[in-house]
Amino acid sequence: MNADIDIEKLTKEAESELAPVFARFDAIAHARTADVIDAFRANNMTEACLYPSSGYGYSDKGRDTLERVYADVFGCESAIVRHSIANGTHAIAIGLYGLLRPGDTMLSVTGAPYDTLSHVIHSHGGEGSLADFGINYDEIPLNNSKIDFSSVAEKLSANAKIKAVYAQRSRGYGDRRALTVAELDELCDLVHSLCGDNVYVVVDNCYGEFTDYTEPKADLFMGSLIKNPGGGLAQSGGYIAGTARAVELASYRLTTPGIGGEVGASLGQNRNMIQGFFMAPHTVAQAKKTMAFAAYVLDALGCDVSPRWDEDRSDIIETVKFGNASDMCAFCRGIQSGSPIDAQVTPEPWAMPGYEDEVIMAAGTFVQGSSIELSADGPVRPPYTVYMQGSLTYEAGRYGILSAVKSVLRGDGGAV
Repeated sequence: MNADIDIEKLTKEAESELAPVFARFDAIAHARTADVIDAFRANNMTEACLYPSSGYGYSDKGRDTLERVYADVFGCESAIVRHSIANGTHAIAIGLYGLLRPGDTMLSVTGAPYDTLSHVIHSHGGEGSLADFGINYDEIPLNNSKIDFSSVAEKLSANAKIKAVYAQRSRGYGDRRALTVAELDELCDLVHSLCGDNVYVVVDNCYGEFTDYTEPKADLFMGSLIKNPGGGLAQSGGYIAGTARAVELASYRLTTPGIGGEVGASLGQNRNMIQGFFMAPHTVAQAKKTMAFAAYVLDALGCDVSPRWDEDRSDIIETVKFGNASDMCAFCRGIQSGSPIDAQVTPEPWAMPGYEDEVIMAAGTFVQGSSIELSADGPVRPPYTVYMQGSLTYEAGRYGILSAVKSVLRGDGGAV
């Protein structure tokens, strides 16, 4: 990092240059908030929807109303929204197990999926992966961070066993950009023009919700409630949305065949999930502002950032390449020390389950692991890339970023 730059002056310069960028983010938030309120009104969201259910959860008014709201706002036929879905990987796994049968093939068109999905797809010793149930896997790498549509068409023509075409919207722990809604819509149109309803398009929508004016078209798309759509208020959970038939099949894996989404007590979580969804468009805009600010400041300090501050954003993730483990760890420690919760904790690299390399993670969040709140993490391996996301408010995000920058300039990473 360039230690000679005046950080206070750089901050003022950044916010001046970012004003029109922030205005674009706000315009999306205004439009999507209107969508949410319209859906609340159309589906008669009432105070009674905030009350909990117990036991089987039959006729849970809040749960059922929120699922209709999700479907309306996301522009699809049906949705499942449950606090009992553990995380985004769990939501994706439920969907894949629901759609795929022995002998089918899953085709990923965005290369290898996120690390934690590997155990879902590939055999790791009889754990119950898709491979263990005789479901095959194939993939097409991205071409310059873009879907290779000609290769997708060739694969579909050559293999009648392909049942699900899978795309990951965000970059995950990869050196690629996030896919746009337009690109994912083009994928859906291509697959259905070639295969009709015989092949499902499945999208991992994590980190992408409310970053654009619409969500992608897909037979099934999923995400986590402690990311964008939970608005920072949902304490756990995930959603699965799409066509009525695809969501129905997923619901049979969520519970059991024949029961599906008819049961599932809300246990007092309706209020947080409902209010969080109401807050989500605004909260996502705050996260995008924080990441754009980070991109401007860190680029000026000599770091390799993606996306750049003036580029469009299709997810809430910003990547920063530090080139060495010490600066990477110092940055994460600065994020932690600038957080509202556990600021006294010093993050250290550790063997995180599901990952090949040690991971350092800074997350001083109100909800454990929440990535709509400001957090920074990454596997400690060359080129030592930190993946940042979130911030419930721009003001807190700005504070956290400046705390991290000062940590690097002080050399707080030590010998790693």
